Amino acid sequence: MAATLITGIGELTTNDDGLGRMRDAALVMEAGVIAWVGEASAAPAADERVDAAGRAVLPGWVDSHTHLVFAGDRTAEFEARMAGEAYAAGGIGVTVAATRAATDEALAEGLDRLADELLRSGTTAFETKTGYGLTVADELRSARIAAARADAVTFLGAHLVPEGWDADAYVELVVGEMLAALAPHVDAIDVFCERGAFDEAQSRRVLEAGRAAGLALRVHGNQLGPGPGVRLAVELGAASVDHVAFLDDDEVRMLAGTWQGGRGTVATVLPACDLSTRMPLAPARRLLDAGAVVAIATNCNPGTSYTTSMAFCVATAVLQMGLTVEEAVRAATLGGAIALGRDEPVPAGSRPPIGGQPAASALPDLGRIRPGARADLQVLDAPSITHLAYRPGVPLVHAVWRRGARAV
Repeated sequence: MAATLITGIGELTTNDDGLGRMRDAALVMEAGVIAWVGEASAAPAADERVDAAGRAVLPGWVDSHTHLVFAGDRTAEFEARMAGEAYAAGGIGVTVAATRAATDEALAEGLDRLADELLRSGTTAFETKTGYGLTVADELRSARIAAARADAVTFLGAHLVPEGWDADAYVELVVGEMLAALAPHVDAIDVFCERGAFDEAQSRRVLEAGRAAGLALRVHGNQLGPGPGVRLAVELGAASVDHVAFLDDDEVRMLAGTWQGGRGTVATVLPACDLSTRMPLAPARRLLDAGAVVAIATNCNPGTSYTTSMAFCVATAVLQMGLTVEEAVRAATLGGAIALGRDEPVPAGSRPPIGGQPAASALPDLGRIRPGARADLQVLDAPSITHLAYRPGVPLVHAVWRRGARAV
């Protein structure tokens, strides 16, 4: 693969402690990874040269929480919420019915449309979940469809108790036949630990079964009110706990404490969902101040957060959640990579991620611009990342490279 030099970068956000946020920078991409980073005046020769003309360059967004395999529409539910009706988890059932009725082709086309939308808005890596099938066959086809486009796939059979099922009996299906069918096709297991969905004991059963199957753990927790989700995620060593809108001081300290002396549980905040459900915004500022690792994701789904715009989520985090622009960008890039376990090269012999990626002894990391990282980056039609919040809602993506190839 030819080497590409991007020079004339006005501001380069690397998320690398050794490189930092650079001015008048350049970088070289080769064979799908970053080969060199430094001052523009010292840039080496390359097969292709691209002049950024003073624009800002940053890693591509890493969206670590989406629900993209679905059919149907929930506009009426959204309008009802905007008119004052409270959100309840049961609305998921509307999407389940539509998804079960859809063909594989229709589901794949919907995923492709949203994945392309993500890419055009600067997202170069994303996770997505099953969870709108809730039968063995429908969950399995959702996982297979997701793997064709996603960088990571999460099994969310424990999204809602389907109509006509006893909750405990359904959990036994999830941890038995359903998990056995999906485990070879996914990276992680998730559970909606919330009132109206699954209680603490049921959630524990799901997570422990997933861990025994060799899957990473994720938790939907503390979205609609105080609950056991965060504490359960920390106790079981989950890779992330997502939503976290309702946290007490002990839970904030608990999440921060997981990072003392080793790898911990990422607190993934979903600001577009908080706005759409008219819930309090997650306390991202308190989490960062305590020493927790925070990710920002879209939670793109048809019911509570129908957006693919990570830039919107970043602007919200700055304007309404108290983060600096640099903190928000880091959470939406490196934070997501950490939540997916892709912030460092994968050790030789470990399980490769799902999503059509080749089996390899090591895979480049995401969310950083440094030698050896996957060559995923976006160029803004602005001189600085500050414009992401300074000019909210303005489409600033000028160009996108994914795995070293120009995609936008």
